[in-house]
Amino acid sequence: MTAMLPAPLILVGESWRPAQGGQSIGVINPSDGEEFTRIARGAAADIDAAVHAARAALDGAWGRLPAVERGRLLTRLAYAVQDHHADLARLEAMDTGKPLKQAKADITALARYFEYYGGAADKVHGETLPYLDGYTVMTFYEPFGVTGHIIPWNYPAQILGRTLAAALAMGNAAVVKPAEDACLTVLKVGELALGVGFPPGAINIVTGYGEEAGAALAAHPGFDHISFTGSPDTGALVQAAAARNNKPVTMELGGKSPQLVFADADIDAALPFLVGAIVQNAGQTCSAGSRLLVEAKVYDDVLSRVAGRFSSLQVGSSDMDLDCGPVINRSQKQRVEGFLDRAKKDGFAPRAQGRIAPNTPPGGYYVAPTLVADVPPLHELAQDEVFGPVLAATRFKDDAEALAFANGTAYGLVAGVWTRDGGRQHRFAKGLKSGQVFVNNFGAGGGVELPFGGVRRSGFGREKGFEALYSFSALKTVAVRHG
Repeated sequence: MTAMLPAPLILVGESWRPAQGGQSIGVINPSDGEEFTRIARGAAADIDAAVHAARAALDGAWGRLPAVERGRLLTRLAYAVQDHHADLARLEAMDTGKPLKQAKADITALARYFEYYGGAADKVHGETLPYLDGYTVMTFYEPFGVTGHIIPWNYPAQILGRTLAAALAMGNAAVVKPAEDACLTVLKVGELALGVGFPPGAINIVTGYGEEAGAALAAHPGFDHISFTGSPDTGALVQAAAARNNKPVTMELGGKSPQLVFADADIDAALPFLVGAIVQNAGQTCSAGSRLLVEAKVYDDVLSRVAGRFSSLQVGSSDMDLDCGPVINRSQKQRVEGFLDRAKKDGFAPRAQGRIAPNTPPGGYYVAPTLVADVPPLHELAQDEVFGPVLAATRFKDDAEALAFANGTAYGLVAGVWTRDGGRQHRFAKGLKSGQVFVNNFGAGGGVELPFGGVRRSGFGREKGFEALYSFSALKTVAVRHG
């Protein structure tokens, strides 16, 4: 599989340049474990230059651009992404290891984010408020200013789109720090953005290690808001760094999402979602349906059918385009295998597993999708985010126990409920401690329009949908006394 590889450069203003330290980082293909290109190793000095470039853009052409023109630029960028869809998908697949069909879907979603927020840019309206006689009071939304975007490696294209597009639509200037494990599509989007006419400094991209460039961005006094997607532990470090400058943050920090299957559910309709929600992207999805909670009456039947599907799954390199690709790197493979080894020692052997397809490169980071049955609700496999293709199944006896099990982790990002009972649908929609609840579906096809974010250890703030525009802006109140 070939694709156009970016040079090891960062984007600051209108200039593609090496990192000031002159160093670079090798990029490893998860499908074979081999280095195939290099990226710049940006650090604090590069972040500082990017923040100053963003501030200059706000004081210059970008800051003066009307909302309708910002929207038109975003729409042109959406078209450019579509025009380069094949190359971007190949880059995303090679960089992350995900099957090519998943990478293609991710690039389609990336274009959709720019399209959606392009159309929304001039539609954020304030209000007039009834107040005392002789006053007119109004509110309106202003951009924060310079926004920082720390992008993870699991969905670099999609998460770039969902955070950057909303920030730009509101008129912010952005500094993007993508994950060192997967950032090639982010760099190519930077090229496309300059090509369609974004003013210099509106978008700046600094690659590098999280503990260097990422930490420098979070701690920089010149940014006005930061968006972070990643682990709760790293998120806490970002929050602490931002707090020293009293700057707001949006945190999307993962989950341990349940899918609850009741005896009256349409099992045939549920099965593809029960399996797909944990196999997609090798389970490296914050909203992965990693817990399967099934009513005791149908538990054996559902587990048998899910096991059958797991047994037929095949894992291979990104260009083999099978059900599942490798995990991102060696340490992630070891992490997932560690969970499975400990579960087996605790007496919970796999109920079913997929298989590594013949002819997969021997150096790739492959983990067979695994179904583990009868997992106690307090076991680490049911409590901790594995971030791999591992599904933990647990039976429940009634609605009360189902709700207790579903809410019984520290997370609260997404939940799925499978039942035909209308009353139960609404009770669980209200009772589940989760930022999103899907009834008789899971994920709603990606849902660019649907506000997304978590509660509890899954984070706070909302991305996606119109709500994200408010998250990337500050509300101002103006009171005019006119007699």
